[in-house]
Amino acid sequence: MEVTLFSITVRDHVMVAHSFRGEVFGPAQRLHGATFVVDARFKRVDLDSDNIVVDIGLATAELGKVLAEFNYRNLDDVPAFAGINTSTEFLAKFIADQLADLVHAGTLGEGARGLSGIEVSLQESHVAWASYERAL
Repeated sequence: MEVTLFSITVRDHVMVAHSFRGEVFGPAQRLHGATFVVDARFKRVDLDSDNIVVDIGLATAELGKVLAEFNYRNLDDVPAFAGINTSTEFLAKFIADQLADLVHAGTLGEGARGLSGIEVSLQESHVAWASYERAL
């Protein structure tokens, strides 16, 4: 049986610098910049008592706060990312996990506790992006 889900998506962006370790990354082993368009999609089976998925204003504000922690920064210098290749895929998971923690803490409102999942996509360009989806 297929599960039908409601969803809302909020969008922001983040500008970072970083470098990678490993031959697979070629010239990206050198310090370079990236601007990611970040989409956070919140999902649930049934709407809450207000007939919404999640408070879109809170979702937008909290996504912005998560991104502010590393916006305009060299990720190589961020202690939480020490020794980690901060790939697009890794960052999608990191952001999704941060948002999940906020849901569990009640920061996105009591109604958000009924969310079933979060999907975060980071668009590197108009032709390449990565996503991470997790259950709540």
